[in-house]
Amino acid sequence: MIKSSLLEVFNIEPRLKHPTIFDHFDALNAGESFIIKNDHDPKPLYYQLLGERGKDLIWEYLEFGPQYWQVRLGKPIENETIETIGQIAAKDIRKAEILKQLGVDFCCGGKQTVKEAATSIGLDEIELRMRLKQSEQLSPAGTTLNFQDWDIDFLSDYIKQVHHRFVREKGPLIQELAHKVADVHAQHHPELISLSEELDTFLNELYNHLDKEEKQLFPVIKNTQELTAKQVDQLIQFLISEHEDSGKELQQLRKITQNYTLPANACNSYRALFSQIESFESDLLQHIHLENNILFPKLLASYGVRIK
Repeated sequence: MIKSSLLEVFNIEPRLKHPTIFDHFDALNAGESFIIKNDHDPKPLYYQLLGERGKDLIWEYLEFGPQYWQVRLGKPIENETIETIGQIAAKDIRKAEILKQLGVDFCCGGKQTVKEAATSIGLDEIELRMRLKQSEQLSPAGTTLNFQDWDIDFLSDYIKQVHHRFVREKGPLIQELAHKVADVHAQHHPELISLSEELDTFLNELYNHLDKEEKQLFPVIKNTQELTAKQVDQLIQFLISEHEDSGKELQQLRKITQNYTLPANACNSYRALFSQIESFESDLLQHIHLENNILFPKLLASYGVRIK
């Protein structure tokens, strides 16, 4: 039972502050919360709560100073699904941009929790949550597309016409350029042979993946192919696993090229190759994000299935 919906902590005697907050927290039922208001960041309280009350708590910044900090503190509903990084990115382009800037993989790694994502980039979880919350004060840069509100039929058409076409047009050009650069520079840069071979394997598998989506998944969305909910779920899980493989391939390309670091004597073709692969990676990650975090959940929801 909630004792008070708002605790102005700065008005409480210092020695009683934390005991009072703990008393309020312990009185909460599942799904209830209250707000604490303080004259400084109550971050140390978060770690004390984690240590003494376990991980089942909600900690959400509502205000960041400079005069006051407000945090919503509560207990989750039993069996409540924790929001993933992919879901957060899908709902708000500003948060997706923050995650991208920080190097968080919300595409192939979209199933991560905020805590897992923070750990992956060596950042404190509470710091990541603060940055995500602060992004809500920003205006989206340029014209943004609200993919979350699109009908799945229209979204699948967009993915096919924009991202699938990009892969099929740019992929062969990159392969050809990779072979050309390897032929010229492999004597001094033998890693270029590995790069061209890795690109061939990766892109050929990706072309096959696009075929699966267009021949098996998209017809389901268009209602030209009948599948059961179980069959749709199995197909989507398989496609997600292939997306995860693509993410690993992208990491391997970065490893071979040392994050696309050009040698001092790189010619224009060498520079163009690295630039085009980076551009390809950016488009593919957006492509995977749209499918994993928006299209697939929408399709499964239409069948009454929650994405795993």
